[in-house]
Amino acid sequence: MAAHERTLTITAEQREQLRQLRDHDPRPQVRERCAALLKVADGARPHWIARHGLLKPRDPDTVYTWLAWFETTGLAGVVGHFQGGYRGTPMTRHREEVAEQLHQPPPATASEPAPRSPIIAACRYRLASLRACFPWLADYSLSGVWRLLQRLGVGWKHGYINYWSPDPLYLSKRRTIERCLKQAAATPNDVVAIFVDEMSYHRWPTPAADWWPDVAGYPRAEHGDCNNQQWRVIGGLNAYTGQVTFLQNYVIGRRQVVAFHKRLRAAYPARVKLWVIEDNWNVHAHPDVLAAWHTLPNFKVVWLPTYACWLNPIEKLWRWARQTILHRHRLSADWDALKQQVARFLEQFQHGSAELLHRVGLSGHGRFARILRP
Repeated sequence: MAAHERTLTITAEQREQLRQLRDHDPRPQVRERCAALLKVADGARPHWIARHGLLKPRDPDTVYTWLAWFETTGLAGVVGHFQGGYRGTPMTRHREEVAEQLHQPPPATASEPAPRSPIIAACRYRLASLRACFPWLADYSLSGVWRLLQRLGVGWKHGYINYWSPDPLYLSKRRTIERCLKQAAATPNDVVAIFVDEMSYHRWPTPAADWWPDVAGYPRAEHGDCNNQQWRVIGGLNAYTGQVTFLQNYVIGRRQVVAFHKRLRAAYPARVKLWVIEDNWNVHAHPDVLAAWHTLPNFKVVWLPTYACWLNPIEKLWRWARQTILHRHRLSADWDALKQQVARFLEQFQHGSAELLHRVGLSGHGRFARILRP
């Protein structure tokens, strides 16, 4: 019998079930399928139903598919099939499998070293080794594996070091810093939280990428005809406004730290309470330094956990200065000009900077940023 003459015979019980689903099922695709099946059972042709008998015109093959489901599996087939889309294993399950596998080292059987390569097993995944871990990826090309990983939300990302502080009081010190930041955010006119740190830089430039003509080889960090020299900076970063206070000298010792603390105190009204957050460098805890800051009004020092540089945002200011001023500079022959250029870079933040706060992580979505700007 031709396809357009296809009919459907149903019992009274099946008719009632189809009618109930057509009128009351919350899923529109189930109501549509049941309406089509009832019309076929009443003698209408599936082709006509697909084109004219439903609220939305359908491909006739769609109605024939619904008929096949009903004839092979009954109502379970009509209400159980997905409405279009992927018919295989759900993407969420694949995503979980891949995420779990990526937390493990590549198995030796999944490694595919290049021909004549001395490497037996790589420590990181490649597309080929990841494909070998899952049978459902066996038929994919490498580009297909890459596209599927994109769909699963898996990408090639730059890693970072899992830093760890050995300080047994790490959590309590971090909470103390967070309390200081909360006070500064709640009453910025009365309380200021300042991150303090030191940086060294040298007369000779550091190497870095730069625009350079191919015929001239690679850009060099030129030393010139001078000996290398070191200069030191101690600076303080206002966690709420981005204001930077600093002091430069050929050496930063206890006298310079005391002088900087006095400069820091003078930068703010005497009534304002200063929370000065510093690391555990032994000079910071020198008896002369401790005695000096005890004489400063409303001046309190808060200690960072040991070896926890990631809790001191001013470190990112130093990195910005190196990237902007010190990498492959051309001032080896003019040492004073280089020091002045570093000073000008830091002076631009003497009245605060929203861009600096964003760069160092004190605005945005970081832990300290959420405390300062909930």
